[in-house]
Amino acid sequence: MSKASLHALGTNDGWTSNQRGHSAFLYRLGSSTLLIDCGEPVGRSLRSAGIIPDDLDGLLLSHLHCDHVGGFFMLMQGFWLDQRTRPLTVHMPDEGLVPVRRMLDAAYIFEELMPCDLNFTAITVGEPFEVAGIRVTPHHTSHLDQLKEHFAVKYPVKYEAFCFLLESNETRVAHSADIGGFADLDPLLSQPVDLLVCELAHVEPKELFAYLAEKEIGQVAFMHLCRPYRKKIDELKTQAKSILGNLPHTFLDDGDLIEV
Repeated sequence: MSKASLHALGTNDGWTSNQRGHSAFLYRLGSSTLLIDCGEPVGRSLRSAGIIPDDLDGLLLSHLHCDHVGGFFMLMQGFWLDQRTRPLTVHMPDEGLVPVRRMLDAAYIFEELMPCDLNFTAITVGEPFEVAGIRVTPHHTSHLDQLKEHFAVKYPVKYEAFCFLLESNETRVAHSADIGGFADLDPLLSQPVDLLVCELAHVEPKELFAYLAEKEIGQVAFMHLCRPYRKKIDELKTQAKSILGNLPHTFLDDGDLIEV
């Protein structure tokens, strides 16, 4: 029996694709189920994976780009219409707490209509929290740093983006979400991990592969490939095999299941 599994619900980058949905990753560690990000069409993808609303133990939003949260409001509407009964906590960037609640109200998904308690809580860098027995440690990524540099004066928001370390019963899974450089992975990989789920859109592949080859990782699953990299996927696979050697790795597509 596997200690943990990942069901890749949406593996695409920011562009719309006929073949792949946007970022959504369903983790099972022990008996707990955790969803990271809600790219569209996450509601349909969960149904296709056999997940009913009450199955989810927790939800993490890594940052507020639309390809990571675009399906969130339909997911909430689905919880309302399907009558989810279990309380749910959504862990998300602090800067999104008020806008998300306002958008739910604007869409007439009022708190009083929800059949379950829906709670929103801010993620704080380096402060672990638990979701149904899964220890989640969030770390900062530099994914939004360039936007902050150019727009912080006009748009004085926090520009928060997170990656996550998931731990349960000695199983360690690292999820990069969107990064600004492979150095963002350092806190996730300071100790051995059983699985790294790593984006491949905002970093140079050859440099990333060389970086990962030096780390203690059980297996790597690449996701969120940008369109130019997707077009040369066969070349990337050859390059990865050459550099990563015996490190097990795969390039995810929607529907793929990885077991640890």
